[in-house]
This record gives sequence, C-alpha cells and structure tokens, in this order.
Amino acid sequence: MRHRLATHLAAATLCAATGAAQAADFNFIGTLTQAEFRALSEDIGAAVSYKGMIPSEGLGITGFDLGLSVGATEVANRATLIKAAGGADVPKAVPLAGVRVVKGLPFDIDVGAVYLTLPKTNVRAAGGELRWAFIGGNAALPAVALRASLMNLSGVDQLEMRTTGVDLSISKGILFLTPYAGVGRVQIDAKAPGTTLAREKFQKDKIFAGVNIAFVPMALVIEADKTGEATSYGLKLAVRW
Repeated sequence: MRHRLATHLAAATLCAATGAAQAADFNFIGTLTQAEFRALSEDIGAAVSYKGMIPSEGLGITGFDLGLSVGATEVANRATLIKAAGGADVPKAVPLAGVRVVKGLPFDIDVGAVYLTLPKTNVRAAGGELRWAFIGGNAALPAVALRASLMNLSGVDQLEMRTTGVDLSISKGILFLTPYAGVGRVQIDAKAPGTTLAREKFQKDKIFAGVNIAFVPMALVIEADKTGEATSYGLKLAVRW
C-alpha cells in the first residue's frame, strides 16, 4: 500500500508539473453507451468529489489553512474513459491537483473551498465544505465532526456533473501527528448535454483515512479515500495558523 501510494503521488506530481501536453480531453462522451456513461460518471465523480484532507477538530475562530494538493484516483473503468477521450491515453491512476482553503468560525465550525484540475484533461471542478466538530476533542477525547460538501465540474462541454456528500470523521492528536478516519456517502448527478444519453444520478459509499503531520506553521497531510470502486490518494502541503 505504501509503495502504491508513493508511486501514484509521484506520478500525480509529475503530471501536475508538466502541464497539459498530450491532453486527453473528454470530448467524445456522446459516443458512449448508457452503461458506459454510468461507468464514466462513477469514475470521474469519485475523482472530483470533495476530499477534506484535514483532521476533524475545528481550526478555531482565528484559524486558517491554505494549501496545495496533488493526488491520483485509481479508476475502475479506464477503457471507457479512453473511449470518451477519443482514444487518447488515460492512465489507470488519473492525477489531480488543487488549491484548498479552510477558515475557522465560532462554535467549532469550519468552512472550506477547493479548486481542482485533472492535469492533461479538460476536467475542472470547484466546491466547498461546511464542517462542524460537535465533539471538539481534548487531551483525553478525540474530535468528531460532521461535514457536508459540494463539488461542481466544469470544462467539459458534453458533461455536467455535481457531487454532494455527507461524512462523519474522527481524529486524535498524538504529539505532532494527528491520524483521522471517516465514513460517508456521495451523490453523483451527471448529464451529457448535446447527446442522447440519459441523466445518471446515484449514490456511493465512501471511507477515508489520513494523517496530519504538523511542523508549525506548516502541515503535511496524507490521505486515502475509497468512493465506490475508485480509490484516491492525496498529499497536501499547507500553511496553517
């Protein structure tokens, strides 16, 4: 697992750095069958759905977290994605890169926003979260939080997609490490305008786990997420105060 994580994150970092050469733009979604469109929606929906990449405890009213992330999603239907890209190569582990910000509010409530891109494709996504640590956590107790999230896809003429999610997470700090884990559910709503394909709207279970490594004022977060049949790995470097 650690070897797979390191391999995918290294590949994602390289793709993010090399820009959009040899792009695999998804401009041929209209050539898919309905079953293939469902499969594509599952994979892309899992890739762009919101991933918190932060422990459960609130940042506090003066708290702020600003970071850059890279990652990769192991898709379950690579052949379908290649077809939707007109035969262009789509890797088994589709890379992601993003900018993230989270702001602490009173009562252990945090709000966050993210902008994502799938390098070498025309997929973009933006959205955010509202998270409440209803158990704030202390030296003896872990923090427990409930999150609602939303992501909207853009950049693909033949694909409109929105993902919404709810999850419950728990975290506990141990010195400079804060491991966390959670479970949730994601709803994916996909349409293919300009084609004969019917709308796909469905839900997928998700589980995730990660660790926050603090070296003030920086934080490094490593996270793994499984949404449906797609597994994602992510790395975030943030400034936090």
